[in-house]
Amino acid sequence: MKPIRLMSGFFTVGGWTLMSRVLGFVRDAMILAYLGTGPLYQAYVVAFRLPNMFRRFFAEGAFNMAFVPMFSKRVEAGDDPDGFASDAFAGLASILIVLTLVAMAVMPWLIYGLASGFAGQEQFDLSVEFGRIAFPYILFISLAALLSGMLNASGRFAAAAAAPVLLNILLVGAMAGAAWLGGDIARALIWAIPVAGIAQFALLWVAARRAGFVLKLKRPRLTPDMRRLIRVAIPAALAGGVVQINLLVGQQVASYFDKAVGWLFAADRLYQLPLGVVGIAVGIVLLPDLSRRLQARDDDGARHALSRAAEISLALTIPAAVALVIIPFPLVSVLFERGAATVDDTAAIAVAVAIYGLGLPAFVLQKILQPVFFAREDTRRPFHYAVISMVVNAGLAIGLAPVIGWIAPAIATTIAAWVMVASLGIGIRRYGDVARFDQRFHGRIWRMIFASAVMGVALWWGTVALSPFLGLDWWRALALVVLVSIGALSYFGTAHLIGAIRISEIRQALGRNR
Repeated sequence: MKPIRLMSGFFTVGGWTLMSRVLGFVRDAMILAYLGTGPLYQAYVVAFRLPNMFRRFFAEGAFNMAFVPMFSKRVEAGDDPDGFASDAFAGLASILIVLTLVAMAVMPWLIYGLASGFAGQEQFDLSVEFGRIAFPYILFISLAALLSGMLNASGRFAAAAAAPVLLNILLVGAMAGAAWLGGDIARALIWAIPVAGIAQFALLWVAARRAGFVLKLKRPRLTPDMRRLIRVAIPAALAGGVVQINLLVGQQVASYFDKAVGWLFAADRLYQLPLGVVGIAVGIVLLPDLSRRLQARDDDGARHALSRAAEISLALTIPAAVALVIIPFPLVSVLFERGAATVDDTAAIAVAVAIYGLGLPAFVLQKILQPVFFAREDTRRPFHYAVISMVVNAGLAIGLAPVIGWIAPAIATTIAAWVMVASLGIGIRRYGDVARFDQRFHGRIWRMIFASAVMGVALWWGTVALSPFLGLDWWRALALVVLVSIGALSYFGTAHLIGAIRISEIRQALGRNR
């Protein structure tokens, strides 16, 4: 994949992800407006996180990190990629069906494991009910993730990136329909989740067929290729499990503080916008590209691809992190404060957003550094580093909670993310120059930081100047648009002047993307 094609793939994934995240904000704003931050909202958060947690553990985390490099190499070599994918599909489907049936039977214990602070309260029974409705989502979305991996490995990113848009469209539509008909909005929302999983799977199945891939439905077989896939996937599953344990620890701690589960979830949604558009998009494009380059022994190309991925990611992530730290209250107020969501909710969510903002570059760097290991089918070292991160996260979240309260999980998550990046950075040195950022990256990164600092000052002064309007119900959205425009102009203007960003390179990539 040529550098311009790599950037084109990034803009394809990033563009669709941006659309999905914007619709996700509409969805989350509607949920907060209709449900507030009370028992129904907290039950929705736990129920929705449950299948997503297992999805990241089995599909996006473990399975795809092992499957995509192996499948990419088969595509590159023309070595029966369809047969390999069919066997993988059969094995994954079998595991997921068993998991779904077991989870439905033991749902009360799962909810207790996720949020024991809910025990004896209204939200516990609601979480069990909602969890049983939402959990089958994991079956369809995990199989859809495998289909996404196939498409991404062949350089086709659009359909896989567009699929999450369906989820948000269906959830928003379900809530709007229930509100219009006077129905139960919370249950309409929950029932729409498995329906969205079926829709996403159907979309990607059709896209894979049109791309020329033919998956045959067969019984699972433990072939030599599947044994190798399992050997690679198990450490990745353990690494993914560590990440989910971090999430579980944070949610457990938060469940003992009133409304904290909802506050942290809303803050997580806000910082996930730049993480999804930038970090995840680059990671999705980078992994199959690195795998193909290593198969072709193109070490110089691999280093160039890694450096450009990091460059464009941090060029957008560093200013986004500064914005989350400087103006979290206006962002949260405009996006979430309406209906049943109050100004007290805004204040709490804003604090968490600022803390997550400090960790945003670390979350993105993880998405860039991990593919270097996964492309070599090395999933053991990332697992070891994830264990270190887990210990740090759990120790800080549990240890700080009695002292500083519900915000402890956010602080622990941010610090643990930077520990993970440091571990990956040290471990990656074993791969030599191919895993090091090139001179161009080192020349531009400091310019990006300087431009982001200029933007931070501009945002601070803009907040002071616009503060009377940011407090008015009908003017705050317009004031936020002005504030964001000030930040964008100050950052991109400064970055272009000092050579941190070349507008011509972005135009070239966008032109190729069309």
